Amino acid sequence: MPGKIIMVTGGARSGKSEFAERYVLHYSPKCDYVATAEILDEEMAERVRLHRERRDARWINHEAPYHAERTLEALSAETGAVLFDCLTVYMCNLLYGKDAPEGEFLERCQVVFDEIDKVLAAARNCGKIVVFVTNEVGSGIVPDNQMAREYRDLAGWVNQRVADEADHVYYCVAGQAVDVKKLAFKFEDEGE
Repeated sequence: MPGKIIMVTGGARSGKSEFAERYVLHYSPKCDYVATAEILDEEMAERVRLHRERRDARWINHEAPYHAERTLEALSAETGAVLFDCLTVYMCNLLYGKDAPEGEFLERCQVVFDEIDKVLAAARNCGKIVVFVTNEVGSGIVPDNQMAREYRDLAGWVNQRVADEADHVYYCVAGQAVDVKKLAFKFEDEGE
């Protein structure tokens, strides 16, 4: 059975992670949690600690800052849903982390797209509901430095790629989630 892909996006402190956690637990009494963050400083350690506090014995935790498709391919049969938190952190790991690609920005983007495509294929093939949490980073001002602009642009492109593959896309604002894919405009030649 093919898996179902759900995308949950929103700004900082929009309630997206809490909504995603409730969503997967609604569909499965036991869930996998694929954590993509690397703890590189005290602030990230605190953020990870707060996320872990919300999770109890209903969760099987996996650390996957790289090669997340391998984690999705090796999930146990005892769960019915997966929370992947978070796509933009994972993308950042791929773009700037230990094995970051070399070359021009668009060449490096293609490496990230290839990795995201592997993750999407593994999500679709795992036979579970997979919820991807991601940040909507392009709604603010244009960043004043090249690295931040590149990150913002790539995050937008990755989010579009995942949204295209997703069965539902929820946008969270002030703790409220709206299925934007359901409401999205479609041209007549795009079908339903």
